[in-house]
Amino acid sequence: MFLLSPSDFEVIALSLKVSLAAMVVSLPFGMIAAYLLSFYNFRGKVLFEVLINLPLALPPVVVGYLLLILLGKKGWLGQLLDSIGLQLIFTWKAAVIASAVVGFPLLVRSIRLGMESVDRQLILAARSLGACRFDALCSIILPLSLRGILAGCALTFARSLGEFGATIIVAGNIPGVTQTIPLAIYDYAGSPSGEPPALTLCVVSVAISLVVLCLHEAASGRLSGRA
Repeated sequence: MFLLSPSDFEVIALSLKVSLAAMVVSLPFGMIAAYLLSFYNFRGKVLFEVLINLPLALPPVVVGYLLLILLGKKGWLGQLLDSIGLQLIFTWKAAVIASAVVGFPLLVRSIRLGMESVDRQLILAARSLGACRFDALCSIILPLSLRGILAGCALTFARSLGEFGATIIVAGNIPGVTQTIPLAIYDYAGSPSGEPPALTLCVVSVAISLVVLCLHEAASGRLSGRA
């Protein structure tokens, strides 16, 4: 019953690839956003935070449609990318962007929690000894907030693994190209004989998610214990 076909292995491999790429792509931006929110007060900070968290409140289909407008051939960014020969819509790269956008708020929240748990006295001591902001960031803030960063990465990976609504709009459901685990289950669910393979992929998805979430809980649990 729980046998995987060659196409299922392709689907699982693509899902892992998309989730890993979404995590890597969004990590630098997440760290910058969390750093600004944790250590700076500036005009428009509330609006900045609201925009970062907006994908949490919007339906994923809305996020996907907005990305389709932005990255499509008539969108300003899509036209710019098309001029240099780069097309994203209906490719696995579009699935990466969709997953990264949807999971970005979770990444920022976890990293921000880690950064805000750093003892400010250590940062002030480093600055009083002549360390610039960048040195304090690299030598104190990032090492001491590492568990928050790892927890954010795990949560983003897990969220990307289950992404459906935004992905199907901006990347489509193309077997072997953009079809991830949720999209394959969607296809199987609409087929008269699709229940066994759909259930198999559900088991695989649950198993991967459990492993990733256990890693997240391990990282965030130690972070809370230290705080």
